[in-house]
Amino acid sequence: MRLPARWVLWDVKDTLLQVRRSVGEQYCKEAVLAGLNLPAARVENAFRQNYRQQSRILPNYGRSQGMNSKIWWIRLVKDTFAQCGVDDPVLLDRLGNNLYHNFCGPENWEVFPDSDRTLKSCTALGLKQGVVSNFDLRLEGILQGCGLFSHFSFLLTSEDAGVAKPDPSIFTQALALCGVPASSVVHVGDHYVNDYLTSRALGIQGYLLDRQDSQGHLDIPPQHRLQNLDELPARLQQVKD
Repeated sequence: MRLPARWVLWDVKDTLLQVRRSVGEQYCKEAVLAGLNLPAARVENAFRQNYRQQSRILPNYGRSQGMNSKIWWIRLVKDTFAQCGVDDPVLLDRLGNNLYHNFCGPENWEVFPDSDRTLKSCTALGLKQGVVSNFDLRLEGILQGCGLFSHFSFLLTSEDAGVAKPDPSIFTQALALCGVPASSVVHVGDHYVNDYLTSRALGIQGYLLDRQDSQGHLDIPPQHRLQNLDELPARLQQVKD
């Protein structure tokens, strides 16, 4: 028999908040301040190519290679602009540092309308809440700036944990912080493998957030799928009952 839920763990990016504008647009906005005029689509394409390559070569912010997230992100920004024809080392350094800091606060992030009220509803149900996210050490400042930080008892980023989803050990670390069996823990996220399959494999009550109502992954039971976060509190009450 399933135990009542006592904790809710949250993914963050594209679950509770999203980038306010495309990366290409935000990078080009900074480039204009440096006197550059680059097409946003070109910068976006360069970013995506370099992000995939760097994530493959230096996964999880290069932790196992002795890097940290700041060095990792600045390198990515510089490689992105270099691919777009920017070759001034001083200018590349400035763009890298400025854009890293631009994403430290809430200015470039947008909270989904249902996030805060759902977090408040979970607290009202007597549930504790935490974060398990493939994010870097800027996450605390971002959540504070967005007004969400107070809802959480802990934040566990992949940079902190030393491993990234879908490695199950990041969830194992989170369960140790919760101090309850996996069956008493709920996890909500938007990624089929990283959030849903990995948490479910450990006995956590995983829910997949499908804001676009894509109806993909037909193996997921309807009761495990959320079209918006407003649906969650009622589901949790059913679990508790």
